[in-house]
Amino acid sequence: MARHNLSGILPSPTWTFSTRGIVLLFMSFISLSSVYGQVSYSIAEEMAKGSVVGNIAQDLGLDVKRLKSGKARIYTTDSTEFIDLNRERGILVIKQRIDREALCGPTTPCALHFQIILENPMELYRVTVEITDVNDNAPTFPNEKRIEISESAVLGSKFVLDKAIDLDIGINGLQSYTLKPTDNFVLKLHSQADGSKKVEMVLQKPLDREKSENISLLLTAMDGGEPLMSGTVQIYITVLDINDNAPVFTKAVYKSVIPENSKKGTFVTSVSASDADKGSNGEVSYFISNSHDVVSELFQIDKNGDVILVGQVDYETAKYYQIDIEALDKGGLSDSSKIIVDVTDVNDNSPVINIISQSTSVTEDSPANTVVALISVDDPDSDTNGEVQCNMSDNIPFAIKSTSNGFYSIVTDSALDRETDAKYIITVTCSDEGVPSLSSNITFSLQISDVNDNAPQFEKSSYEASVIENNSPGLSVFVVRAVDADWKQNARVSFILDEGIINGVAISSYVSVNAESGVIHAVRSFDYEQIKDFQFRVKAQDGGSPPLTSNVSVKIVIQDQNDNAPQILYPVQTSGSMVAEVVPRSADVGYLVTKVVAVDVDSGQNAWLSYKLVKATDRALFEVGAQNGEVRTIRQVTDKDAVKQKLTVIVEDNGQPSRSATVNVNVAVSDSFPEMLSEFTDFTHDREYNDNLTFYLVLALAVVSFLFIVSLIAILSVKCYRWRRDRMLFKSNGHLPVIPYYPPLYADVGGTGTLQHVYNYEVCRTTDSRKSDLKYSRPSSQSIISLDTNGTLSLRNAHREKLVMEDQDDQVSMHYAEISSFSSLD
Repeated sequence: MARHNLSGILPSPTWTFSTRGIVLLFMSFISLSSVYGQVSYSIAEEMAKGSVVGNIAQDLGLDVKRLKSGKARIYTTDSTEFIDLNRERGILVIKQRIDREALCGPTTPCALHFQIILENPMELYRVTVEITDVNDNAPTFPNEKRIEISESAVLGSKFVLDKAIDLDIGINGLQSYTLKPTDNFVLKLHSQADGSKKVEMVLQKPLDREKSENISLLLTAMDGGEPLMSGTVQIYITVLDINDNAPVFTKAVYKSVIPENSKKGTFVTSVSASDADKGSNGEVSYFISNSHDVVSELFQIDKNGDVILVGQVDYETAKYYQIDIEALDKGGLSDSSKIIVDVTDVNDNSPVINIISQSTSVTEDSPANTVVALISVDDPDSDTNGEVQCNMSDNIPFAIKSTSNGFYSIVTDSALDRETDAKYIITVTCSDEGVPSLSSNITFSLQISDVNDNAPQFEKSSYEASVIENNSPGLSVFVVRAVDADWKQNARVSFILDEGIINGVAISSYVSVNAESGVIHAVRSFDYEQIKDFQFRVKAQDGGSPPLTSNVSVKIVIQDQNDNAPQILYPVQTSGSMVAEVVPRSADVGYLVTKVVAVDVDSGQNAWLSYKLVKATDRALFEVGAQNGEVRTIRQVTDKDAVKQKLTVIVEDNGQPSRSATVNVNVAVSDSFPEMLSEFTDFTHDREYNDNLTFYLVLALAVVSFLFIVSLIAILSVKCYRWRRDRMLFKSNGHLPVIPYYPPLYADVGGTGTLQHVYNYEVCRTTDSRKSDLKYSRPSSQSIISLDTNGTLSLRNAHREKLVMEDQDDQVSMHYAEISSFSSLD
């Protein structure tokens, strides 16, 4: 307990150190969950507005900054606020004038109860301010009193007077009475259970109507305050003629019990008084003496002494009532008694629920037992009727806990998930234990704030798309989509290309992704023949802090387009040599002349090749297989057929539109090598001559002058060179092999390659044409002759057979010399 002298802040001179200048401060702290402390003050009523009650910050051990940051405020259960909180100074001040009598009436002690609420974090402190009484009310009486008394009234007769009312309490309340003059009557005071005094006027000297028919008395009531205050009332006495017996009540105290919900007109009790006189002097009337207070508004007594309820009694307002009654006969004699009416409680009040503090939102990652609201519950009923149990709606992640008497906190009791429930409607229902039970409820909403706890999710576990080759750079291929269950910025998804390497090149050189829309664009033009498909990963990242990501695999398949024409692998077309297929004149129908071999680097139907003979020297002699490109005879070869045959074959693919390539196939129809040689020499000369005519014309202009200068040196060099070569060739007596030519990647080995036959050739030549040797083997199916530009002639056969042509040596040497001279000219 701490004692503080607050006289310096109280009005002067009403409050002094000797009277009410000391205000007692009671402070005690208790650790009850959300209630962090309690402090009590004592102040006098009628203090001026703005007067300081106490330094609440200092008394609670709080910093003034905490009052500001915590938005400290006063919470009361009713709407009237007498005390205000000055957060800037940390003090409690008078908000409006406090009248203790109006606030509490006769109840003592009189106190204001309220709470100081702070937020962030939530804290609650209880404050009690006791209101002490000052002597600001003088005793008052009801209207003047008129009494008729018989002159025969015996000494000691009692006459009940109206009590004075002083709204003050304690020493400031009613203390004493005086009656003047005191010639015939004296006052007699009787203390009662409620602390009041019953005032009786007692006859001490006989009355004499003949001497004084009317007597006027002055009744004065005084309190004990400082300064002393008083009130008076006139008593007018009329002296009647003889009535020497006063009424007498059967009981000194009557008792009755009624429930608080009793209806108007309810019978309370019955009283009775008897009078020994007869006639009019023995007729008794009943009256309620305390007619000036609330009792007369609630109860009435009739002429028979029956007490009837005429108002509404409330247990919460008063638990019992004392009714002062008077029995009066016609002669003016009276007697007094009292009725004690006990009021029993019934469950007629529902619990009153007030929200002290409430959060409008809470983050979804809040831990368990996070306080979201504080409420107070009060039931003015008594005993079990005032005992309250509170509960909440089911299936919500919140619980209600009792923190102290009448105060509850609503806390989280399980994990929150905004993506499941973004808002909760919380209903708190409080029921008392009465029969029947009464209840009340409040409902408020709580928003769940989002945190970034969900990563973006793609619509598919993987994506696959196709694009036709030769696309334009920047082409939109397809779209990846991802959603994030979070809210606002946390749900904003951006797409990022996950870097990788494909064939030694960064993936960003192939594709790009739009960060906002997820559209994947081709960065380059794709070529199916270089890359048929590739995979990469796209990452989706939200806008939270820290951001969450997920990724997905994307596969792009390149679709083939017919952008490549067929390529002829065989027969090979070169400017330096010419290949001719040899067909003997004895060849039968269906004789395999050769096979056109072609490939198409496209795929699918774009690579399906078909062969067609578009031009031939004799179209009736040859045909080409549409599927396999085999050139065969379609009739028997005759002697009339030309030796030199030229076929033009076109190879087409199956694309849309189709592409094609052509090849010329030279065929020699002959059984005689000289015949073939004579035909193809001219053919070769003409072809090579035409191809190189322009080149030689240009070259001749430059060489003419040069040949004139170096001709002598050239002749000597040639003579020397031929002499040395002749010596070397005669000594060797060997053969100079001619290597057969095969198309690249299609070398024939043992008849298992593309061509179905093995061809072998061997030509040996010396400087003396008469000693030149030609050897060849003729297969049963096919022969080929090849003529090079340098005059070298080679024969290739499937089976090697030696044919000695000594008798035709001169003829062959002569033709060979012609071919050599022709090649030299070229």
